[in-house]
Amino acid sequence: MRQLHRLIQANRGRGAFRAEGNRLVVYDVIVASDSDAAWLGGISAEAFARELRAMAGDVELRINSPGGDVFAARAMAQAMREHPGKITAHVDGVAASAASLLAVSASETVMAPGAMMMIHEAWTIALGNKGDFLATAALLEKIDASIVETYQAKAGGDPAEWAALMAAETWYTGAEAVEAGLADRVAEDKPAAAQAAWDLGVYDNAPAGQVQAQAPEPAPEPAPVLEPVQAEAGPQTEIEHRKRLLALRLLSPAA
Repeated sequence: MRQLHRLIQANRGRGAFRAEGNRLVVYDVIVASDSDAAWLGGISAEAFARELRAMAGDVELRINSPGGDVFAARAMAQAMREHPGKITAHVDGVAASAASLLAVSASETVMAPGAMMMIHEAWTIALGNKGDFLATAALLEKIDASIVETYQAKAGGDPAEWAALMAAETWYTGAEAVEAGLADRVAEDKPAAAQAAWDLGVYDNAPAGQVQAQAPEPAPEPAPVLEPVQAEAGPQTEIEHRKRLLALRLLSPAA
C-alpha cells in the first residue's frame, strides 16, 4: 500500500478521465473510490462504471495509466465484461500494473506505437504479529494467483511462467505484448489523444525513457538564529524572546 500511495501522490493532478461519445479516456491513476478520487485525484471504479453504463453499443477505451488499486481495476474489468457491446482497448502510452488488467479484459487490445504494458506482483503493507503477516502474505498469494488467471485467460500459457514474469516486474513493448498474447495488434497510427507524463519511479524496472524522476525534496531552511537578549532589556523583552524561540522550535522540521 505504501508503494500505491507513493504512486498516487507522485502523479497527482497529472491525469484525466472523461467520456467522449462512446469513447472512455482513462489517463489517470486508478483509485479505490470516489472519495479517494476527490481527495487524492485519480479515477475510481464507480466513476468508470457510471460512464460505461451510460454508453450503448461498442466502446473505445483509451488507456494511459501508471496503475493503481487492483480491486478497483477488478471492478472496472467486471463492468467491461458486463457491457453488451464490444470494447476495444487502445494502450496509448502505458498500461502498467492494475491498468494492464483493463487492457487485457477488453474484447480487443491494441498497442499504440511506442506504448508499453507492465505486469508485476501485488503490493500491500501489514501491521501486527506474525499471524497477521502470514495472513497478509497468504492474501497476496491469492491476489497474484487471480491476476495470473486473468493474463492466462487472455494469452494462454503456463501459470508458473506468468507468476515468474510478474515476480520479475516485466515491461512489454507493443510488439512484445502481442507476441506474449497480452495484446492483439500494434496500431499503425499514432495515439488519438495527448499523453500524460507519468512518474514511474515507484517501479523497479521501468525503462529509462518512461520514467519521469521526482525532483528531490528541498532541504529544510535552517531556523534563524536569534541573538540572546541582554539582561538590561527588561523582563517584557525576555518574555517575547522566549515566545519566539518556542515558536521556532515548534515550526522547525527537526522538531
